[in-house]
Amino acid sequence: MSEIKKIGLLTSGGDAPGMNAAIRSVVRTAKDHGIKVVGINRGYEGLLHGDIRELDGKDVSGIMNRGGTELYTARSEEMRTPEGVEKAANICRILQLDALVVIGGNGSLAGGLDLSKHGINIIGIPGTIDLDLDCSDYTIGFDTAVNTSLDAINKIRDTSCSHERCSVVEVMGRNAGFIALWTALSGGAEEVLVPEDPVDRNAVVEQILENRSNGKNHNLIVVAEGVGKSQELAEYIESTTGIQTRATILGHLQRGGTPTAKDRMAAGIMGYQAVKAIAEGKKNRIMIVKDGKYTDIDLAEGLAYKREYDDSLYKIIKILAI
Repeated sequence: MSEIKKIGLLTSGGDAPGMNAAIRSVVRTAKDHGIKVVGINRGYEGLLHGDIRELDGKDVSGIMNRGGTELYTARSEEMRTPEGVEKAANICRILQLDALVVIGGNGSLAGGLDLSKHGINIIGIPGTIDLDLDCSDYTIGFDTAVNTSLDAINKIRDTSCSHERCSVVEVMGRNAGFIALWTALSGGAEEVLVPEDPVDRNAVVEQILENRSNGKNHNLIVVAEGVGKSQELAEYIESTTGIQTRATILGHLQRGGTPTAKDRMAAGIMGYQAVKAIAEGKKNRIMIVKDGKYTDIDLAEGLAYKREYDDSLYKIIKILAI
């Protein structure tokens, strides 16, 4: 039996398909170790207001196939203040939590880092569709979001081909263009605009005109949310080229839906390893995927790591678009 008696569990920030599978994994692995789990509703906001409930194995039955999060999620402005962090840490002590498992992205784990400075043991599980936690090669929810975007693009292409239009499709990704890049490559897009290295709109127009001169009757342009202005780009393309152009913003459609096998697998393994790390006495860690292997690293080190932009996927997209 582990000396660890009770842990807290919350999901915070934007929801991601696979969070429920991670919740299930944490709860059932904890049960196997004889550890009680306190589920905290609505993220840090729920922690600050004592919105908690004990979770047992049966409470997480039948949830791994659902998108969203059974623990709900919310933004907390109070948690962004020193007073809010101190209050949250005190509540963790009152609840006698030996550790707090946080499932979320950069902002959520940054909140966990703040709590760790008050002596709370934080174990992070990366759950964000944007794949923008630089220390990990994979984050829960990304694969489902890409497949959702791809399904939408396939349908948009059908009607746009019929009308010989240009389609501008905006996908999520405020600071990172991974959803856009993967969707563009797997969806056969002619151009993709990402926040790391956005393409000039005149270059987009030149590409469309060149494609039209080569007999291509439909063009697909994928735009990341961080670049935005998709409607303006569509209007500019149409006014400049005379080609009928429509913009579609997929938005929060990408956050929902049944998680793919890859997301369920990642969530299951990371949830298991999170509890295992706690039982082994590890402090303040993030579960990550690195070079195809599941492991964990220091929380502060992981959040400080910055990944350089790699344009290799973009180059492949441009070659295959010819």
